[in-house]
Amino acid sequence: MESQYKNSSNGGIESGVAVANKNKMRGWDVVLRFLALALSLTAAVVLGVNKETTTVAVALVPTLPPVNIPVTAKWHDLSAFVFFVVANIVACVYAAISLLLTLANRSGKKGITMLINFLDLTMVALLFSSVGAAVAIGLMGYEGNSHVQWKKVCNVFDRFCDQAAAALGLSGGASLAFFMLVVLATLNLHKKH
Repeated sequence: MESQYKNSSNGGIESGVAVANKNKMRGWDVVLRFLALALSLTAAVVLGVNKETTTVAVALVPTLPPVNIPVTAKWHDLSAFVFFVVANIVACVYAAISLLLTLANRSGKKGITMLINFLDLTMVALLFSSVGAAVAIGLMGYEGNSHVQWKKVCNVFDRFCDQAAAALGLSGGASLAFFMLVVLATLNLHKKH
């Protein structure tokens, strides 16, 4: 039966349990980073290709029949959606870089680990703010606003709104993955002290 203790480089004894927990932590770290990368990439693509054209009947004069006008809804017409797509692209690129750095940082250098933890927290803030902005404009399209006479448009552009809602859910998942990375890093720091 193998001992769960091994000699360390400084002559002391190092617990095999701590090494196993460190590897388990790194496994979750890699899985969550890959999940954040996949979800943020998918969210950016789903909203980035979102476009719908439909015909709307417009009555110019009450005595004449309505005129059918083709109208197109595009994601880049709304600044909140542009912010959302750019934020998800930034988060996706960062997730790929941090995944590579995490895999390369097997020795656990504190400087790189601290930088990654700080940038993980930054990604949480960036993604939560972009999701919040996109949800706000999405609700405006879904419900309208009677105070400023903005009509709802999701009854006209169903597929556009459904695709935007799917992108919001995907990005929310990516932001939760980054949030879990921050929580795990905090718990890991707490265990060390």
